[in-house]
Amino acid sequence: MAEKFDVIVVGAGPSGNAAAYTLAKSGLKVLQLERGEYPGSKNVQGAILYSDALERIIPDFRDDAPLERHIIEQRMWMMDDESYMGAHYRSNTFNKPPYNRYTIIRAQFDKWFSQKVQEAGALLICETTVSDLIMDDDRVIGVQTDRMGGSVFADLVILADGVNSVLARKAGFRPELNPGDVALAVKEIHFMPQETIESRFNLSGDAGVVIEMVGKITKGMMGTGFLYTNKESLTIGVGCMLSDFKKQAVSPHQLLEDLKGHPSVKPLLEGGEMKEYAAHLIPEGGYKAIPQIYGNGWLVVGDSGMFVNSVHREGSNLAMTTGRIAAETVIGLAQEGLPFTARNLAAYRTALDNSFVMKDLKKYKNLPGIFHSNPQFFTTYPDLMSQAAQTMLTVNGIDKKSKEREIRRSFTHKRSLFGLMGDAFKMWRAFE
Repeated sequence: MAEKFDVIVVGAGPSGNAAAYTLAKSGLKVLQLERGEYPGSKNVQGAILYSDALERIIPDFRDDAPLERHIIEQRMWMMDDESYMGAHYRSNTFNKPPYNRYTIIRAQFDKWFSQKVQEAGALLICETTVSDLIMDDDRVIGVQTDRMGGSVFADLVILADGVNSVLARKAGFRPELNPGDVALAVKEIHFMPQETIESRFNLSGDAGVVIEMVGKITKGMMGTGFLYTNKESLTIGVGCMLSDFKKQAVSPHQLLEDLKGHPSVKPLLEGGEMKEYAAHLIPEGGYKAIPQIYGNGWLVVGDSGMFVNSVHREGSNLAMTTGRIAAETVIGLAQEGLPFTARNLAAYRTALDNSFVMKDLKKYKNLPGIFHSNPQFFTTYPDLMSQAAQTMLTVNGIDKKSKEREIRRSFTHKRSLFGLMGDAFKMWRAFE
């Protein structure tokens, strides 16, 4: 007879590890299945870690987690072809422990997190593909794997298998991915001496900088660029909606090459050696794209549930939080001796609705649609802002009043007064 577990967690990324760790710590019998050679083997890229989400799961994670740099400065750039307008926020408060955000290398971090999961008591089996969910009528009772005798049974299955979530789609729990709800991001890691990074970004010790970029670098497509400082490397990348890539002639690789060649970015990468490249899908459809996330014998967490806040570039914290809350829901039901029915597991959705996860996603629920249908936010406005700054900062004998009139004329010529008012109203409605 096949072995049975209390819970099977499919996937060993941040959401799957958060769920498996929390469940195992409570004493439940947990099996975690990962298709990679080891957790993190499919991830080479750098990323941002939000400490609050992890601290709620592993309070002392800073003692041995593979962290790169704690972030003390956030830069926001609006870019045209030759320049950028930016805002920086740098605070010495962020340079005092306990630190709020870190850069990490996912391959190292996921491996560390997985080791914590195993130490908590979960059984991890890697290089295992889950091909199907095993159903009893409308209830999930286990998974079918590609191993010999690959049927494994459990009282509950948690799907943490990523944005594609093949299992949920095959089972009919969610529809096929909408290209307008998913971004394709490409990243590179450029290695250089630690001293070079610290000199170039005005840093010392393990302090770091994050740069988020919007504007013409995405060639009218809805998307962003980013640059993170690691200890001895820089992570540079750009991502746009899959639906936009289908319409454009430019490839993701060429988009990244153009970003690296931008006059404001190229000097930051100078002398670096590119050693790692990765491309992956990111769920960015927001609140309206969230599928059904619970049912009889199953829950969905992390990217599988489309839990990414694209406005604030937050993903790992939503992944770990949804994994933790899913596990806490299961633990609570198990302690009360209640079955894992859809009616009882609805407590997971209720808990998420009361958390920052759903509150933040709901706040920006209209923004993806606005950006999809208004490419001027990524093309016209960066040009206008750059032109306005250049006009005011160029000292050429023309009085400032005349320059202000010239700037107003350029805005109304490109967008018209009605267009400017309409764009302002759209953004106000999106953020209210």
